[in-house]
Amino acid sequence: MNYGDALRDEVAAPGTTPLIGIYDMYSASVAAGHYNGFFVSGFGFAASYYGLPDIGFIAWPDMLDFVGRLRGAFPQHHLLVDIDDGYVDPEVACHVVQRLERIGASGVILEDQKRPRRCGHADGKQVLPLEEYLEKLNLVLASRTDLLVIARTDATEEEDILRRAAALAETEADVVLVDGVRSVEWIRRIRGVVGDKPLLFNQIAGGKSPRLSLTELTELGVDVAIYSTPCLFAAHRAMDTALAELKFADGRLPATDEAGGIGVSQSTDLLARNISRHHGSPAGVRA
Repeated sequence: MNYGDALRDEVAAPGTTPLIGIYDMYSASVAAGHYNGFFVSGFGFAASYYGLPDIGFIAWPDMLDFVGRLRGAFPQHHLLVDIDDGYVDPEVACHVVQRLERIGASGVILEDQKRPRRCGHADGKQVLPLEEYLEKLNLVLASRTDLLVIARTDATEEEDILRRAAALAETEADVVLVDGVRSVEWIRRIRGVVGDKPLLFNQIAGGKSPRLSLTELTELGVDVAIYSTPCLFAAHRAMDTALAELKFADGRLPATDEAGGIGVSQSTDLLARNISRHHGSPAGVRA
């Protein structure tokens, strides 16, 4: 299967394609019941794998391992992978892109930040000189065969945002992303300078960008929307609530026969689907 072309076709279809940020295999298992596309979020992966903020701690072999496990469990889902700045060095970026393509990733996002990097919705971001980033981006583009590549700028100055967005649209990148866009008016301005190139919008709860529906994004000419952290933040809140309730109940577990209750049976059923996508329902396990 040509995973890059499959995602390319999805992006080209009418409407805005949603890709849901997942952070581990369990969150992906839950998200798979609702959406057919995942975003392997750097924010979520740094949080779940290292317990650290998204400021450049991710090692590329760890990301490759995670994506390989995702592809094994979800053979038909779109997998868009955040590779930050390509792990600094252009040759490393090309190596990672080639490895991800062989593993079965659908696409990658390559940003123009320089170290120390930051979450796209954080303050203090710094960007590489445009020419240096374009050199790295073009090497990555030349190294892929099918993989979809999204060129991302983290510029914050108004004139530089438009200059870089226009330059990225002139490359062979499949999609352009300006991260941390602060208003609907700026989405319109960016849409205007990228021409016919597909445009991606990143939404993160509590971030700098406005909260917009898929219908609103489609009307603004946005082709892809990534949701970096809905699973991570929902899990944070749910775990905090569940543990507070357990403490309040003097350690007595809640009944799982209540509406929405999750117990061992529901969890096993969820995880069994990751087997049945390949081999049918395994004996002795309900799918």
